[in-house]
Amino acid sequence: MNSKTPILKPLTLPNGAVLKNRLIMAPMTTCTGFYDGSVPSDLVEYYRERAGTIGTVIVECCFIDPKGPAFPGALAIDSDNKIPGLARIASAIKSQGSKAILQIYHGGRMVEPELIGGKKPVAPSAIAAPREGATTPEALTAEEVDVMITKFGDAVNRAIKAGFDGVEIHGANTYLIQQFYSPNSNQRDDKWGGSRDNRARFPLEVLEITHKMASRFADASFIIGYRFSPEEIEVPGIRFDDTMYLLEKLAERGVDYLHFSVGYFKRASIVDTKDPTMLIDKYLAMRSETLAKVPVIGVGGVVNRSDAEEALGLGYDLIAVGKACIAYPDWADRILKNETLDLFIDSTKREELLIPEPLWRFSLVDAMIRDTSTTGRKYKAGVFQEKVEAEALKLKISVTLDTDRITDITLVQDDSVDVDFTPSFEILRSRMLVANSPYVDAVTGATTQSEALKKAVSRALTTSSKEHVIEEGGNPDAPQSYDVVVIGSGGAGLSAAIRAADAGARVVIIERMPTIGGNTIKASAGMNAAETRFQTLKGIKDSKELFYDETLKGGKFKNNVPLLKAFVERAPGAIEWLASLDITLSDITTTGGMSIDRTHRPEDRSAVGGYLISGLVKQVNQRGIDVLLDSTVEEILHENGVVTGVKIVNEYNEHHILLAKSVVVATGGFSANRKMVVHYRPELKGFVTTNHKGATGSGIALLEKIGAGTVDMDQIQIHPTVEQTTSYLISESIRGGGAILVSQEGLRFYNEMQTRDNVSAAIIALPEKSAWILFDEQVRQNNRAADEYIASGFVISAPTPEELALKLNMDASALQQTLDRYNGFVKQNKDEDFGRTTGMRFPLNSGPYYAIRVAPGVHHTMGGVTINTNAEVVSEHQQVIKGVWAAGEVAGGIHGANRIGGNAVADIIIFGTLAGQNAAAHALA
Repeated sequence: MNSKTPILKPLTLPNGAVLKNRLIMAPMTTCTGFYDGSVPSDLVEYYRERAGTIGTVIVECCFIDPKGPAFPGALAIDSDNKIPGLARIASAIKSQGSKAILQIYHGGRMVEPELIGGKKPVAPSAIAAPREGATTPEALTAEEVDVMITKFGDAVNRAIKAGFDGVEIHGANTYLIQQFYSPNSNQRDDKWGGSRDNRARFPLEVLEITHKMASRFADASFIIGYRFSPEEIEVPGIRFDDTMYLLEKLAERGVDYLHFSVGYFKRASIVDTKDPTMLIDKYLAMRSETLAKVPVIGVGGVVNRSDAEEALGLGYDLIAVGKACIAYPDWADRILKNETLDLFIDSTKREELLIPEPLWRFSLVDAMIRDTSTTGRKYKAGVFQEKVEAEALKLKISVTLDTDRITDITLVQDDSVDVDFTPSFEILRSRMLVANSPYVDAVTGATTQSEALKKAVSRALTTSSKEHVIEEGGNPDAPQSYDVVVIGSGGAGLSAAIRAADAGARVVIIERMPTIGGNTIKASAGMNAAETRFQTLKGIKDSKELFYDETLKGGKFKNNVPLLKAFVERAPGAIEWLASLDITLSDITTTGGMSIDRTHRPEDRSAVGGYLISGLVKQVNQRGIDVLLDSTVEEILHENGVVTGVKIVNEYNEHHILLAKSVVVATGGFSANRKMVVHYRPELKGFVTTNHKGATGSGIALLEKIGAGTVDMDQIQIHPTVEQTTSYLISESIRGGGAILVSQEGLRFYNEMQTRDNVSAAIIALPEKSAWILFDEQVRQNNRAADEYIASGFVISAPTPEELALKLNMDASALQQTLDRYNGFVKQNKDEDFGRTTGMRFPLNSGPYYAIRVAPGVHHTMGGVTINTNAEVVSEHQQVIKGVWAAGEVAGGIHGANRIGGNAVADIIIFGTLAGQNAAAHALA
């Protein structure tokens, strides 16, 4: 152990307490608390294992009031009965020689109603958080504010009784204390709001009562810290000068340390993205002599000893470490021995690392888990630079690689490139380093930049792989061997690849587009299945027979009966398979043509596509499955009736052969191929499509070349509710959630929950050949997809039906009469006009009201290549083509003449997993 490092230098706090070194375990959410916030035994051992060499452990935030938990599994300090459990944690930490500090907080408007028994959360003002699906909170009265401050004091008293060495007041992460200081969330006009001084009053009062409790019940060495978020991106919002103003006030009253809440200790402003100055530099330059006496903690991005020493060199007094302490309980010992650490967790080591099960499943930890039984691809170690242009964005990066891992990603400062997305870059960089892959979720609001960065990193990995092969004396242009080649990276392709890999096959995914996800990422409604566990939990009585009958009827009895029977029978198992991968579809709604709620979607009611792809890609990364983007399959190699591989060409026009015994084709349909659509359905000329531009039918053409038959090619579905200027599909879940369709005259004209073909025909029959989909605030709150539409700018809204009608150039009295009549039908649960029986969940009477102009667009091609119930591709003479499987929209016959909403997602998972399983079995036989 090197004693010369500044890490080991003790620090005396302003109150005289001495920290034995500069290292702190950051307060990291574990989601491990019992239903009432009490402490389980495994959490005590989790903290005990991580204490010792590290100087101080800050225990995760505890809510001080029953309405305060901001996430499931949060710990509580809201009553005296929580003291014994928390005392066990404090005792465990202190027994190993570390200081124990407890973080206390209240979630305020960030609390979800389901976490507090369906009640409304509370906040300084009745203003919802600027996030999708946020609930509008109740504003605290002046008397309730005083009570809340008292509750913070009670929590401090309990922390003292539990034996903690101090408390950290959580004034960050947009929780209640920060909400009081923020001009975005605090718009009060009493003494608690308005001016900056008034907004600062609440955090200062919390600090004051903390001091009072400490002076009464603790000794003089009791530590009082304060955590803060330096900026808010919202307008209006907290800016760095506001933060400095508050910190000066806190320092004047007396705090023992201040704790930055940022994702990276070298972070610059998230507001002024053109200013590269690190926040720590701004802080040091702006602080007064009084503030300079208060130690400051840096956090984020510290994994190795060099990171910690660099942070101390920048001016931080203490260094907080989060994820590295989870992955390495003895982290401090390791870095002091100069070990170089990678931020990952062996998938077999949960018990050994004493990580509680809920924390293991938490997204932050899940992203670090690696299956060490797979070797993955190999790279030449070194630094590789790439430049990418995506629309108006130019990007130049350096990727540092070890032989099997991405170790760093940096932006290259270059006058020829235009880079203005530093906050997004830092988020993506972190995600890629943790996943050891460029295939991670894009940053919301920065999709173009995200995809550009992912493409640049992907190119760097490809270059390094080639150089590795050359360095080893190989030929990078020589044919590569796999067991299974999967063509297409939508839901069907990813499912096939994961299932094949789990069966022991070496798998590669080939995608012609520059990004993963295919058309699946645009899916919105959900996944249909009958007789599922989640239906049973919700008391929904359904049957596979009814699901079969309604799908057959919806397909106009043209469905391939054996395929449909296999589809219906396997659907519940597909739901469970996803759940086993932590892709849980537990909320249930309905779509047109279904009489029962059987459309499964994420618990938060968001669009299913992005959620599904995100979860599947995470599984692909964990298995080390190779992915080749911007690569087109020119030919499926087929000799003497046997598949031998594929011939591909990449974006550099380089041609390669991939040898494989099994090929799975999952390339989607042909809705984006206008020439092909019009060839089969001339009347659809000029229709927009909801599909991504890669849905051109390329897989059908590939398979036809080796003798595949096709079926139902003229069966092309148009979706009734498509916003025409953006080709954005308005999910059937909106109508299933209670929305109605009205004409320009303000009248309902058809059963909104009929099948897509019938609803489309009804809209086309209107004089204007378009309609308005209309919903209210209740529908919006229960369908997060609606917030995506609002953010896209094509939703028209108004507080009343009369004002909405004015904006729509519609007769206000006609619209009001339509709403009144429909609301009456909802009340009596009987639609006397059009016979609607599903999705009549609420009367449309809660403003604001919303409307989107919609018309039909080409959405799904039911036709495709012929397959059997094993997902094997068959010829026009019904002969199996050995070694080739197809899944998803590339295959025809399942849906007949019309696809029911929610059946496509079921199709891709059911037949994708089946194809992957059978392809692996064939290749490994």
